[in-house]
Amino acid sequence: MNKLPELLAPAGSLESLKAAVYAGADAVYFGVPQFNARMKAKNFTASELDEAFSLCALHGVRTHITLNTLLFGREMKKALEVVSELEGTYRPDAYIVQDLGLAYELKKRFPDIVLHASTQAEVHNAYGLEPFRRLGFSRVVIAREVNKDEIAAFRDCGMETEIFIHGAVCVCQSGGCLMSSLIGGRSGNRGECAYPCRLPYKGKNPYPLSLKDMCLAEHIPEIISLGVTALKIEGRMKPPSYV
Repeated sequence: MNKLPELLAPAGSLESLKAAVYAGADAVYFGVPQFNARMKAKNFTASELDEAFSLCALHGVRTHITLNTLLFGREMKKALEVVSELEGTYRPDAYIVQDLGLAYELKKRFPDIVLHASTQAEVHNAYGLEPFRRLGFSRVVIAREVNKDEIAAFRDCGMETEIFIHGAVCVCQSGGCLMSSLIGGRSGNRGECAYPCRLPYKGKNPYPLSLKDMCLAEHIPEIISLGVTALKIEGRMKPPSYV
């Protein structure tokens, strides 16, 4: 029998984190004010971090910190300081990272740190895992557009695998969308996506780029048979009622 995967819920605010914990999530993922792909989410203040980590520890819920944007060189020192403070105070269970340079520096400074490759890292097949393996990643969040057979092909890759099972789906390739940065100067790879794919355009279909949300609840038994490690719910911009 396949081991039940981890259920990972979004927490864009302290209220949403509480909703996830009380609803039975195995783990939550959330960001600090810097370097996360949902900079427009409420995210967590210093005092809220204390409460969030205490609550998760009390209920045995694992904590995954999102550091999943691309960094400029001038930002590396600050990013490492953020992680140093988190490691010194809270020791999160994992960090979700996109930038390979950041991953390299994190492993050099914190050898025991747990790294998960963000879906923004554009991993579409198991053949692309070697760079992440060499850098010390233990888990990969597979790109959302990968189909069932391709997900199954990750089974014997030697790394944990995580897939999205619910929430918004981008029309563009995971981690490769430049639409927002080109149209409005706000980069999705910097956590500032303006969601131009959700806007109306002139034409027979006013929303030609806005995809329906993903909902794989009815397929969970089949998904478990694929051998994935974690099932992830999208939605750090959503309210506690959604979580």
